Amino acid sequence: METEGASSVTVRKNTQTPKAIIHEKFGANACYTLEEVHESAENGCPGLAIVQKGPCLYCCTLKLPEITVVSGKFKKKKDAEQAAAELALEKLRFNPAAKRSSLPETWDGLVSQVKYLFSDEFLSSLHPLGGHLRAALQREGHRAGFVPACALAVFDATLNNLCKSIDPKVELDPFLIISYVIRAAARLSGYIASSEEELWIRRENPYPPEIIELSCIQPIPNKSGCPEILMVEAIIIPCSLEKTVERVILNLTSSGYYLDAIAKQLGLLEASDLMISRPIGKASSETRLHFAAPKQSLLDISSDAHSKEVCSFEGSSNARASYLSGQNIYGDAILATIGYTWRSKDLFYEDVSLKSYYRMLIGKTPSGLYKLSRGKILAAELPLAFTTNAKWKGLLPREILCTFCRQHRLSQPIFSTLSLEESSDSSQSHKKLRVTDLGVKDTEHANGCVVATGANETVKSGGSFSCELKVHSKFQDLILECSPKISFRMQNDSVQNASLKVLLWLDIYFTDPNVSFETLKASADDLDIRFEPNFFVEAFKLCQFFRNVGHSEIEEGKLVNSNSVNVPKSLSGQGLHSLIIEGPDSGVCPSNGSLSCVSYSASLVTEEHMKEQLESSDDFEFEIASGAVNPHLESVLIQMSVGQSACFFMDLPPQDLIFAAADDSARMFSLLSSKTCCLEFTIRLLRVIEPLEDRMEHAFFSPPLSKQRVEYAVQSIRESCSATLVDFGCGSGSLLDSLLNYPTSLEKIAGVDLSQKSLTSAAKILNTKLSSTSDVDISSTPLKSAILYDGSVTDSDSRLCGFDIGTCLEVIEHMEEDQAHLFGNVALSYFCPKILIVSTPNYEYNVILQKSTLSTPEDDPDERSESQPCKFRNHDHKFEWTRAQFNCWATELATRHNYDVEFSGVGGYGDEPGFASQIAVFRQRTIPQEDHPEEIPDSEHPYQVIWEWTSNDRS
Repeated sequence: METEGASSVTVRKNTQTPKAIIHEKFGANACYTLEEVHESAENGCPGLAIVQKGPCLYCCTLKLPEITVVSGKFKKKKDAEQAAAELALEKLRFNPAAKRSSLPETWDGLVSQVKYLFSDEFLSSLHPLGGHLRAALQREGHRAGFVPACALAVFDATLNNLCKSIDPKVELDPFLIISYVIRAAARLSGYIASSEEELWIRRENPYPPEIIELSCIQPIPNKSGCPEILMVEAIIIPCSLEKTVERVILNLTSSGYYLDAIAKQLGLLEASDLMISRPIGKASSETRLHFAAPKQSLLDISSDAHSKEVCSFEGSSNARASYLSGQNIYGDAILATIGYTWRSKDLFYEDVSLKSYYRMLIGKTPSGLYKLSRGKILAAELPLAFTTNAKWKGLLPREILCTFCRQHRLSQPIFSTLSLEESSDSSQSHKKLRVTDLGVKDTEHANGCVVATGANETVKSGGSFSCELKVHSKFQDLILECSPKISFRMQNDSVQNASLKVLLWLDIYFTDPNVSFETLKASADDLDIRFEPNFFVEAFKLCQFFRNVGHSEIEEGKLVNSNSVNVPKSLSGQGLHSLIIEGPDSGVCPSNGSLSCVSYSASLVTEEHMKEQLESSDDFEFEIASGAVNPHLESVLIQMSVGQSACFFMDLPPQDLIFAAADDSARMFSLLSSKTCCLEFTIRLLRVIEPLEDRMEHAFFSPPLSKQRVEYAVQSIRESCSATLVDFGCGSGSLLDSLLNYPTSLEKIAGVDLSQKSLTSAAKILNTKLSSTSDVDISSTPLKSAILYDGSVTDSDSRLCGFDIGTCLEVIEHMEEDQAHLFGNVALSYFCPKILIVSTPNYEYNVILQKSTLSTPEDDPDERSESQPCKFRNHDHKFEWTRAQFNCWATELATRHNYDVEFSGVGGYGDEPGFASQIAVFRQRTIPQEDHPEEIPDSEHPYQVIWEWTSNDRS
């Protein structure tokens, strides 16, 4: 550490923005409020907002303790905020362009500020530190007027920022700032008295009686005439990981000093023995950690060896408290929400329960932030995908990531969105539909985050967005960057998906901080993330202790490691995941992409029939197969139908989740100590809403579009007189099921799909029909075998080669576009069916289905449609092609693989804007004998047989 007069210290140039200067001077007491301002319409009607006409403008109102200013109108939010900050500095007569003070000048400013804090003028001000001064004057005994140095160091933003200017390391080390405060006070001998050994400061000369009388609050006696006693709930976090985090009660009197009560709870003599952390959570919060000052490391507080002494004290580092605050905390610590606030002489306080503590703890993880935003700690999970059409619940990925970075004292994430123009090359015409350029500069937030204007985005063929995301440390070291390879039609989609990728990857680490570097690197590569290991470890080194405490069980009042959960004997016959479903089958069941709504309760139960409810909801909606719900709950739900109820048991989740959900923490400790407890879920399926595509198709077509596609395929199959058929992406078997209703020449049918749930449904349907002579007339079909495979249609399996006809109905749009190209190549070059029928949505028809527009007209505003831009028909669609894009894809495949292709469709009449579902029929040309492919070995069998039937199985 440099001394005050050190000439070797390099003074940084002044690169601070007006907003940064305001933050340095006022901290959390600077309140920015942004307001959207729309331009008036150009038709002479003032005040008529035309959202589609150019970007929205913003103005900013900045409220400071002394003044309030309002900025002009700006395209960028950050420009409006900076303009407001600049106006405030002008009114305060502060020149932001002034040269940064030298080190001696900064020390002089620090000394001057300490002197001001003990002035008559300051004592009567409504400043948080003023409350501490007044309370110290009301203390009884010889310590009256003694103010702990830690209070000055923490509660005065100006003093704090001056110390940071001298030494940036005070950001992480709460001891350093006290050393600077004590050294500054030592320069004011005769006016201020201080003690390096006891860490207190007081004014030498007493305040005038009239100042004290006007400033201090008289104690309010209770009915017995004694000062009122306040009982405030707080949490003690022991330094030893072997001890539990417990609830404590702070007994405060209106005539006392609350820091004395906290010191007493920690076994300290007085408040000057305390250290106080920065706020936990929001900057304006009074929730802080209080802990003992390691005085042995501060005996020679003015020496340059101080930093070494602090390092030697790290043996008593409080891992849990340090993780919570992001600062180095030593010894036992008390977490309390209590203190003096702006513009109030009264002491502010709130209870901090164990539930609050554990919610703060999980709120520092990506999945925990999402759970808290949904209010479903045990049931909700961070979803695996984000799309505009999906009904995303809770905080959006970008908001979660920004909050996460603030929680861990990182710089706010930086989003760089790039607008990609469609290539003029005809080979590129198959690219997905994309949005017009919105201009990243016009949508950048002041904290570096892109503010997407999703509601005003315009869908137009020929543009798309990709997003690069970077996360830096507080000192601007690059921790990670995400550069997704895929682009999106909506700018908002690109930002949200990049954010979600980073959150999912970070969650891998927070779920298991001991995960191997190889696993972390492999998952990063899969999610298009590159990270700097050294900076990553430095940023999250305290997280190692998070799960070490979270994964634990309670035995004899202590936290011990838990690798297994005992099952109550009364449940052993059913197993831990015993499932009971009650109620008649209504036939309305959840499917992938459908929105399901349930009521549920989660309770802790023991062998002794003790039960405590942890969490419940009467209306919990989520999307099936999006990963947004506890996997055990979803696995049960897909076996149910609307109106049915179910009960099942599961392993205990991590302890932090249990206590974050439990209202009665003491009761939880008692139940968990039995070691024979588990989690019971009871759920009731209230309703199921079909995927968006299904709802639209049923509303607009009779028969439904899905049925029209199947009928088209069935007719084509019957006319082809084919003997063998394979359905690529067979789903729940709707086509295969329909084929059994007609006489055909088929002897063998096969289906392949990635969804085991869909394959299970298909197997049930086909098995019921084929095993009953009443359902299928034996004389009407020569069918000899049927088989279902679990596998990807982009993988090669020799058992599906050489079929007469193949179908792929509404499947390719669920893949990424490169995967759709891969499927076409594999199907026509490897499987080589004589005929292949492929259908996919026609994006141009969405204008009819959604009563929307493909693009925003740029003509007269009076003629502009009031409809919204088109969306994809299903949340799971990765793309939807126009007729030109589909024709280009199919024509190139046919030419490359010696097929002819013809185009048709179903839904609508085929004129503008085309069929609702467009269809390509590939027909294999006659292959010369010498060009026949070599025989394919039977060993290439990556598909797994899910179900198989032969004619011998018929009853």
